[in-house]
Amino acid sequence: MRRCTECAVRIEGNWSRCPLCGSHLVGHPSPDPLPSVPLRFSRRRLLRILTVISLVLVAISFVVQLWLGHRPAEFGAVRSVWLGVCTMWLVALMALRGRRDLARSTLTLLVLAALVCTYWDYLTGWHRWSLTFAVPIMCGCAIIALVILEHVMRLEVGEHALYSALTVLLGIVPILFLLLGWVTTPVPSAICVVLALLSLALLQLERAAEVRDELAKKLHV
Repeated sequence: MRRCTECAVRIEGNWSRCPLCGSHLVGHPSPDPLPSVPLRFSRRRLLRILTVISLVLVAISFVVQLWLGHRPAEFGAVRSVWLGVCTMWLVALMALRGRRDLARSTLTLLVLAALVCTYWDYLTGWHRWSLTFAVPIMCGCAIIALVILEHVMRLEVGEHALYSALTVLLGIVPILFLLLGWVTTPVPSAICVVLALLSLALLQLERAAEVRDELAKKLHV
């Protein structure tokens, strides 16, 4: 076991300097008393999952475009999928960079993108592709990104609850579009709502025990 001549304390583990005063240690190192716990979060794994999902979404968008035809009012389908893929990557990159308050940043990103798409749609004749395709697809891709981040990064219970609430909020927006009759076809909004429900169920089932324990601590039950 190493020893610090300045502090006169013994140091366990493979330290080269004293953790208290920074002085050099004498003696032989001893085994570290704390176990080595490998990190469960892998950036390479996260990026690989995002890449596969992005390629699948782009392929689906081209198939849908072939099915819808080449009418000008339907051009928003492909554009919206690309916007959704970009949204998914931006949400993931904000998380990788350690951006604080990711939920607020995600909402800000979606609101700004929705406003830009709506204004673009208005300038090009108001075909309502922004509300029919762009916003629901971007919300759906943001939900996918949140689920991937939760699964890969294993976030704290508090962040898990916050992401679950954000998933619910992103699923409510397309419901409002459907109820108000602002869309030309209900399919993208319906898919986003179903995706939000499935994602919420997955988030809750995956960490149900941890959420119950955290609620019990908060409520002193």
